[in-house]
Amino acid sequence: MKKTILILLFFSLFISGYCKPENLRAYLSYSTFYSPEHGPYLETYLSVLGSSVVFVKKDNGKFQGSVLITMLFKQQDSIRDFRKYELFSPEVEDTATINFSFIDQQRIPLPGGTYDFELDISDKNRDISPFIVNEEISIDFPKDKLKVSGIELVESFTKTTVENPLSKSGYDFIPYMDNFFPESINKITFYSEVYNTGSLMAADDKFAISTSIQSYENNSAISSFLRIKRETPKTVNVVFGEFDISKLPSGNYNLVVSVRDKNNKELASNILFFQRSNPSMNFDLNDISSIDLNTSFTSRFQNADSLRENTRSLFPIASANEKLFIKTQLPKASLDVMQKFFHVFWFTRNNLDPLLAWNNYYEQVLIVDNDFHSINKKGYETDRGRVYLQFGPPNSRSQSYDEPRAYPYEIWHYYKLGNQTNRKYIFYARENATNDFELLHSDAQGEIYNPKWEIALHQRDTDRFHLPQDIDRTKEDSYWGKHSDDYYNLPR
Repeated sequence: MKKTILILLFFSLFISGYCKPENLRAYLSYSTFYSPEHGPYLETYLSVLGSSVVFVKKDNGKFQGSVLITMLFKQQDSIRDFRKYELFSPEVEDTATINFSFIDQQRIPLPGGTYDFELDISDKNRDISPFIVNEEISIDFPKDKLKVSGIELVESFTKTTVENPLSKSGYDFIPYMDNFFPESINKITFYSEVYNTGSLMAADDKFAISTSIQSYENNSAISSFLRIKRETPKTVNVVFGEFDISKLPSGNYNLVVSVRDKNNKELASNILFFQRSNPSMNFDLNDISSIDLNTSFTSRFQNADSLRENTRSLFPIASANEKLFIKTQLPKASLDVMQKFFHVFWFTRNNLDPLLAWNNYYEQVLIVDNDFHSINKKGYETDRGRVYLQFGPPNSRSQSYDEPRAYPYEIWHYYKLGNQTNRKYIFYARENATNDFELLHSDAQGEIYNPKWEIALHQRDTDRFHLPQDIDRTKEDSYWGKHSDDYYNLPR
């Protein structure tokens, strides 16, 4: 059975607004590994933006910032591990041009199981309540199964001279502290480990470890981003590599590490979600130039305007490369090019009956247009329509349109979302008459993550009565008639 687990998540932690200098900004990621000598452990990587921290003058005349960090690992009501420490910035002589981040890495031994992970972080030199992040994590490294560790993104590495917390397999790894790769970065470097091949395979067993980049939307591997390496059974098989992503289009992707037997059957795998921005890339029309339309159902589409609109409606489920065509080349594409693109789009999803695949999808397009269209947007162009077309109807949809101090909102709950479980979306409408509910927050991969979503949701009274935007809005529970907590925690 295919087993994929996402165990590297990224958060942007904001105390209040986004870019005001008084707001602490930090980025947290984590990954799980296993040591044959010491058992499983969690690695946390924390990066704090220096310009967001208050620096104070020390006795030596230099300035230094300090961040207070508390990590709790709980199972039900029991605390299984507890870390509380102070993270210091480098000392500087001038605070006018602080343009660096300072990082912290922790290795925390944890027995196998599921934990509620809580991070509290605050600036020691600022009188503001700690920012709190909660996340469920899973540690799962049984000795009787092949397992792939978490995938650590790497910014740089050097040979280890003295063993330290950054050391693994003879190298010191400086972690890459984001899952976003801008156009200025042209490679993705990664580290992972495979466990138990030595104990579960014979010495002469043949197997391979593949690394690949897949489209997030349809989990299809991109042929130019696939590496396969033959391996021999060991206690720990190290996976350390990189891909040149200079020609990878903007979009959402999965980095996949997979163990496969001699028949190419997948035995174990793990994935890491990342995002790429590469606006200078264009869709290569040569990829579709050889399509024979005489045998394609798309030859019956003879109205260019109608086909162009149908192609636009594919955007919510399109891969990054397909989105590139829709955004940049579709407006001026010829009928022939659109027919070929439309054919390839559906043939790659159902090569036995691409027309059936399109007809089934078009039924859903009509549903979202009926339910979610706004004054100036078709249903598939709205946030609710996009999510519906990507993932189907939610398992529960809580609707609240008349709370006294909140914008009209909906909370969607998906029990399972691809390889994710228990994911939620919060949509809200700042203009009642438009029926355009924007995505305010989601804990799903690749979506807007806004841990202060309740404050924004209940901003209506501030906007309506022209109250100052920086008033203390941290006491969400004081909002009379509020149900958002109940709907979020107990969907209906």
